[in-house]
Amino acid sequence: MSERSPAPGALALVQALVNTLDLESGADSLDTPEGRARLALTEDDLPAARELRESLRVALLAHAGHPPHRAVTPLGELLAAAPLVVAVDPADGSAALAPAGSRPSLLCRVAAAVAEALAAGTWMRLKACEAADCHWAYYDRSPAGRGRWCSMQVCGARAKMRRYRAKGA
Repeated sequence: MSERSPAPGALALVQALVNTLDLESGADSLDTPEGRARLALTEDDLPAARELRESLRVALLAHAGHPPHRAVTPLGELLAAAPLVVAVDPADGSAALAPAGSRPSLLCRVAAAVAEALAAGTWMRLKACEAADCHWAYYDRSPAGRGRWCSMQVCGARAKMRRYRAKGA
């Protein structure tokens, strides 16, 4: 839905996961083999992936100052179960949190992405569109960090038109 550029670094994974569900049409790309393959998921992974997706959406709505769209498991509870390790690059000594294991779960990859974004100061810029029929994840690149919609041309225009009509014009 958004014409905005993808989120930086590993936040692109979080954005991609949240945007697997189109709230307006109800289409869920996790229902397709291609959609699952993009996130390296199996059908058995779907219930946990959907729970994580909606918990992330609630956090992104909070980043934009909006209430939860529904009751979900708190994101912190989900991420607490993700085993991460401190990985140190032998070439330059840089360190980062990384998913543990040879085939890290989506939960571990998301937890590592959130940790990276926290360290980079970008986590709070990933938001969910305020339009109730959208809630698409977008990265707010506005100078003041006050973006409200995933797309000014679609969701923003609709919101402004609703306000205009509500004034009785």
